[in-house]
Amino acid sequence: MRILTSRVHGLLDYLVGVLLIFAPQLLGLGGGAESRVLVWLGVAAIGYALLTRYELGVVRVLPFRGHLGLDLVHAAILTSSPWVLGFAERVWVPHLVLGLMEFGVVALSQRFSPVDVAIPLER
Repeated sequence: MRILTSRVHGLLDYLVGVLLIFAPQLLGLGGGAESRVLVWLGVAAIGYALLTRYELGVVRVLPFRGHLGLDLVHAAILTSSPWVLGFAERVWVPHLVLGLMEFGVVALSQRFSPVDVAIPLER
């Protein structure tokens, strides 16, 4: 059941992006890879949200379905980062929980946006 509209999804995109950027300070993490991956993924989430063709997009060049695909890649990186980047001995719970939540948001999101119309190609 897809209960999250593209507008709600957009709100969550920006909220999660900001949360990821500030998570290292909020969680008292050090300055290592465990923090950098959160900050960079937060910046990336806000960046591609700004480019998405949905109600809260600014430039609107990325189709919403493409955005959802990037969300899946984003969630996979976030979820696996403690083990792939070698900091699982220090911290892994926030990365895993936030990544799994992101998978859940994608699963619950509608696959279309009323704003997402094809951009005509110039000839």
